[in-house]
Amino acid sequence: MEVEGCQGKDGRGRGGRGGRDDYHQHRYQDRRVFGQRHGGAQRNSAGRDVFRHGGDGEESGRGGYGGREWRRSERHPYHRHYHPYRRHYGQRHGGAQGYPAADEDSSYGGRDGSARDGWPSDRGEKWREGESPQQQHYHHQDERVSLQSWAQETPVARQGFRHDGEDVSGRVGYDGRGGGERGIWGRLTAASCSQAGPDLDRSSPTPDPVPNPIIRDVQTGRIPEQMPTVLSSPEKMNRTIPVKRPDKGGQLCIRTVRLHVNHFPVRFNPHSIIRHYDIDVKPAEPKKYDRPEKISKSDLSAIRDKLFMDNPSQFPLSMTAYDGEKNIFSAVNLPEGKFMVQFSEEEDLKYRTYEFSIKLVNELKLCKLRDYLSRNLFSIPRDILQGMDVVIKENPAKCMIPVGRSFHFAEHHPDDDLGLGITVSRGIQYSLKPTVQGLAMCLDYSVLAFRKRMPVLDFLMEHIRGFDLNNFNMFRRDVEQALKNLKVTVTHRITKQKYTIVGLTREKTRDLCFPLVDTDEGNAAPRPVFLVDYFWEKHGRNILYRDIPCLNVSRNKRVNYLPMEFCVLAEGQIYPKEVLENLDNDRAGFLKGISLVRPKERARRIHDMVRSSDGPCSGEIIQNFGIEIDKNMTSVVGRVIGPPMLKLAATTGKEINVSVDKEKCHWNLVGKAVVEGRAVERWAVLDFTENDRFKWNRNQFVRKLIAKCRSLGMKMGEHLFYHCTVMKKLSNIDVLRELLEGLSNQAYEKKGHLQILICVMTRKDEGYKYLKWISETRLGLVTQCCLSNNIEHRGDQYLSNLALKINAKLGGSNVELIDRLPYFRGDSSVMFVGADVNHPGSRNKTSPSIAAVVATVNWPAANRYAARVRPQEHRKEKILHFGEMCLDLVRYYAFRNKVKPEKIVIFRDGVSEGQFDMVLNEELVDLKKAFLAVNYNPTITLIVAQKRHQTRLFPDSERDGNVPPGTVVDTTIVHPFEFDFYLCSHYGNLGTSKPTHYYVLWDEHGISSDELQQLIYNLCFTFSRCTKPVSLVPPVYYADLVAYRGRMYHEAVIEGQSSASTSFDERFFKLHTDLENAMFFV
Repeated sequence: MEVEGCQGKDGRGRGGRGGRDDYHQHRYQDRRVFGQRHGGAQRNSAGRDVFRHGGDGEESGRGGYGGREWRRSERHPYHRHYHPYRRHYGQRHGGAQGYPAADEDSSYGGRDGSARDGWPSDRGEKWREGESPQQQHYHHQDERVSLQSWAQETPVARQGFRHDGEDVSGRVGYDGRGGGERGIWGRLTAASCSQAGPDLDRSSPTPDPVPNPIIRDVQTGRIPEQMPTVLSSPEKMNRTIPVKRPDKGGQLCIRTVRLHVNHFPVRFNPHSIIRHYDIDVKPAEPKKYDRPEKISKSDLSAIRDKLFMDNPSQFPLSMTAYDGEKNIFSAVNLPEGKFMVQFSEEEDLKYRTYEFSIKLVNELKLCKLRDYLSRNLFSIPRDILQGMDVVIKENPAKCMIPVGRSFHFAEHHPDDDLGLGITVSRGIQYSLKPTVQGLAMCLDYSVLAFRKRMPVLDFLMEHIRGFDLNNFNMFRRDVEQALKNLKVTVTHRITKQKYTIVGLTREKTRDLCFPLVDTDEGNAAPRPVFLVDYFWEKHGRNILYRDIPCLNVSRNKRVNYLPMEFCVLAEGQIYPKEVLENLDNDRAGFLKGISLVRPKERARRIHDMVRSSDGPCSGEIIQNFGIEIDKNMTSVVGRVIGPPMLKLAATTGKEINVSVDKEKCHWNLVGKAVVEGRAVERWAVLDFTENDRFKWNRNQFVRKLIAKCRSLGMKMGEHLFYHCTVMKKLSNIDVLRELLEGLSNQAYEKKGHLQILICVMTRKDEGYKYLKWISETRLGLVTQCCLSNNIEHRGDQYLSNLALKINAKLGGSNVELIDRLPYFRGDSSVMFVGADVNHPGSRNKTSPSIAAVVATVNWPAANRYAARVRPQEHRKEKILHFGEMCLDLVRYYAFRNKVKPEKIVIFRDGVSEGQFDMVLNEELVDLKKAFLAVNYNPTITLIVAQKRHQTRLFPDSERDGNVPPGTVVDTTIVHPFEFDFYLCSHYGNLGTSKPTHYYVLWDEHGISSDELQQLIYNLCFTFSRCTKPVSLVPPVYYADLVAYRGRMYHEAVIEGQSSASTSFDERFFKLHTDLENAMFFV
């Protein structure tokens, strides 16, 4: 049996294509689309000649689109008008059965350019089922026309086609022989149809297509040269996936470096199947609470283990992996249904019966992962990766302490003790990545601060300075703050149960009394019993410390009080780094020192952890699933791209060219000046150190600052006034606002609005956020804060940094590139955009997330930025008003430059691979809608910048150093076919350098690997507040600063507010008009 390859909707002919007139006149617009308006005598068939119709040349081939006659006919309208694009059929497509390859430069034959029985695909751009080349875009004389509408209004009969992500193979049809980069649109044999699985319903009606929301080219008349691929399955037809790599990677470099990367190849049997089961556990007789009873993860795991150990033949424990919640993955078939399990949360309590339901929800065929890695499938099989991830982490989850995605060893080295009841814990974090070399496990060294597993009373003695049990009330507040939400275990009986501390009891232990139901007396009324007596009668334990409160660990309306002396802090409880920094700088520095290990030491620790019997590479479970992990790092060759030449100024003001240091790529300002120094004529000093015991030379600071600014080319006059006050005024928002308003008015009466106010502080203080919120949203006042201790002890370099920040905040230009940025050298108006979202802490359940968007407002220097910041829903990663915020920045760009940017490059921060779809199909759509509403049609490239990953690059050399600045890797460890690369743009002084992972999602410019890598690296030299390249492209760096500034605004606003809803009011976050287009945030 053979299944038809294509079927038109209304085209008078089995396939709906053919005929000469309308096809060759290209009447594809409006309602004259192919499926409705086009037909002819010749028809499509599902045999060897898929497309045949009249015309200047005959389309033929064993199953491909086109043939020798059509390729040679220059008169053919489709060929003639498509020709101006360099990625057209004549140049890119060829091979024995598709277009014949005329020469090596004009077509790709064989593997990259053709398919034996199908439609040839471009290198890196594959056609999917239900998506023909006409669904892409082509050039038609002086206008650009989209055939997307034709594709939408001519649904393809899918009764022989698998959707993206499904598994079809064979000599003909999609994923034809050889697979890889050969997309096929052809016929399916009966055998291949039978292998398609249950999703291939030949009797189901043809689904109505959904228009792609991103591609607006029908309305705009602009066709991008390189289009991302549009998924074609009915449920995904509306989605767009990231662009493919445009080439084989970059070639340019000044030298190469041999590297080891902490990617460990994962081998698996592609014929294996992992069974995915959904489980549901609930009490057989639920307790009578107002809401469903929640079973803890530890109890869920214990119940699962009990069922499996009681029935080892049906439920082999070593053949399964459990994620601790709803999912079990198994290498063998498990029985389905409901099973009763008797389990006791605590060893001295009665057994309860739980209903354990298990249901098969999916069979994960690892051949799909193989097809994805070999580029025969274009939708990432996330369900398979999730299943393999759970399997791999089963061993460390049992042997180590799981903390998020990291695992830490239970035992701690004595040298890692930080005091205060806190210790350093060394561990691992890992992730699975599809790469060019196949699936790889990326494993890195992790360091966290943990509270030690120790008795609660011992912890309080060590953690709270001066703590005295005999004077407990004096420390009650400190105790509650130190213990709230911590988990404890108990010692007065045998149990693994963990309890969460919700607070302290109001009464002392000796006075606590509760009603006790005597189960032996049947329906007897509860009798009151003192806690002290209960512990003696029930557990035979005498409570010693009766004059202190108990821990309140009540939950689900079940009152539960525990004497502190019987409680032990549970292991694996993180001590937040930011809390440690505020508590003790020395201890925070010690933790940082352990975290920032040099490359060789880090590589050694990773090597040991990979080989550890407790780690993810060991244990019998992964072997039972047919998974094997190579214990050797991946070797790659990195390229070092050259740094740009920089533009500074001589002390005379004349522009000079500057070369950076060859090793570190730094530059210094000795004997040099900034490119454009701002005049600082109206400035003042607000000194909060009036009562500070540390005396420093205020007058000398002012003289040195003026001298430094003048030496850097900034015309700085004498300050208007020097006002001294105390740090206490920083902590009261109303007092601080009155003070700042008074100083602003004082300056205005003297000489006009203050350009900048220098604020000197004794220490870092919570009042800093009040100062910034008042000055930047209420007064329109630029401030520059500094610490008196740094002024005294850090010398000339500190003053230089202050001067650079002052100049940038006032609109000056510190450094520029000699040459224009790569790819955009000949363009007249380009904008770079950075976007980020700052989320509240994990324990905060109400505060808004803060979205920030920044954009360059000058070209070609591209080093001046304006910013917009807004609050949005709690922990919402999607930027809800992305289009509106970007459009506002475009309007300012146009106001400043008298022209809107023709090209926009967006850098998005803070999103993982799982959120790429949201960025592409929601944020980008919102942006295009906003632009379309004002008839504005720039070309756009969208790139994600990731710093939260585990990939590390280790030089293969004897010297214990980091990779040099400019090191880029775009082979072996990158995605098999999508456009990503790792770039280490900075010099690593401390620890092991972490490269930034750049991932291109959308590209309407057709930028090559070399051009994009050099562009980003060059941009890293334009960061305004230092004299070295930074690790992250500046638009993202600035967006992160602005988002964090918005977080401070929120914290300042909610102080003293009775309603949390006020923190979502955009008025509190709106920048003052005098500052909204200034770089106040640097």
